[in-house]
This record gives sequence, C-alpha cells and structure tokens, in this order.
Amino acid sequence: MSTAVSRGTSPVPPARQPRLTVLSGPSGVGKSTVVAHMRKAHPEVWLSVSATTRKPRPGERDGVHYFFVDDEEFDKLIANGELLEWAEFAGNRYGTPRQAVLDRLEAGEPVLLEIDLQGARQVRTSMPDAQLVFLAPPSWDELVRRLTGRGTESPEVIERRLAAAKIELAAETEFDVTLVNTSVEDVARELLALLR
Repeated sequence: MSTAVSRGTSPVPPARQPRLTVLSGPSGVGKSTVVAHMRKAHPEVWLSVSATTRKPRPGERDGVHYFFVDDEEFDKLIANGELLEWAEFAGNRYGTPRQAVLDRLEAGEPVLLEIDLQGARQVRTSMPDAQLVFLAPPSWDELVRRLTGRGTESPEVIERRLAAAKIELAAETEFDVTLVNTSVEDVARELLALLR
C-alpha cells in the first residue's frame, strides 16, 4: 500500500504591510527627543517631512527639515486633497504630504508621523488603520517642570501651553497605545517595536 506524498509548497503568509504610526502627546512631553533618539540608532525609520508656511530658520533646508511653501501653495495642497492632515500653529500652517506617506508604506517601509492632537484626529479619519501612539508624561508635575524649565517662553505662553496640555492629556483614550516617557531610551525602544 502506498501513501501519497504532497509535493506542493506550504502557503507562505503574505508579508505584513506596515501601518502608519502616529506619535502625539502634549507639548513638552519629549516627542522630538524620543524620535531623534530612535532614528539615530535606526535611520531606516522614515519620518515624514511636513509642509509649512513658516519661513526657514537658520540652518533649515527645504525638503529636509520642512517643505517651505507660501500660503497660496498651501491652499492648493489642501484643495487638491494632497495633505493627510494639517493644522495652524502660532500663525503658520503645517501639513503632512499624503503621497510620500503612501509611497513609503507601499514600499514596505515603517512610517512615523510626529504631530499634534488635531493632526492625529485627522489621520484617524483619513486613514482609520493607522496606529495612534500617545506619549504621556510620567506625571502632571513633571510636564509642568519640563515646560517651565525651558526658560525660553514668557509666563503667558507657558500658561497657554499648560492649558492646551490639559486638553491634550484628556484625549489619551482616543489613542491605540500609550507610552509613558520615563526614559527616552526605553520609550524609543517601545516605539520602534510598535513600528515593526
């Protein structure tokens, strides 16, 4: 009696398509510091470059730090649906070019956006499968210390930032994952694991 042996290959599961990961949280929580630390060790993580209507600061290069555009160009980007999200901050507008994000995801690369709460909500609407990560401070007192310890802003600006931070902290439940920024190294490692 002979037994049939299947010569077929076992099905290979499709490669997992990376999701867009959005990092958000209150001002002063350390988003930029965490992202810079992670990308120093893992430059393959692509951080989206925003378009902005603000003028370049010394040392900033177009296409590297931001895409610098005028108000008319920014209006066209919005009208043509070319921005994944956009917001106004301190009299200037900032937005994430949609096509660059889609191209990187299509190529199988991890994509990270570091944006504010308003932008994260817009991404949730336009790309519901995006992974939203909330970066929280270890405590309210620590966030106050970080915001006031910068020493670069007037008391009025700090008060506005603290008021905004209370609203942003209340939105934590809208996010898929919360990371508490007790250690830049640990949070960067956790964020990288989420991206992969």
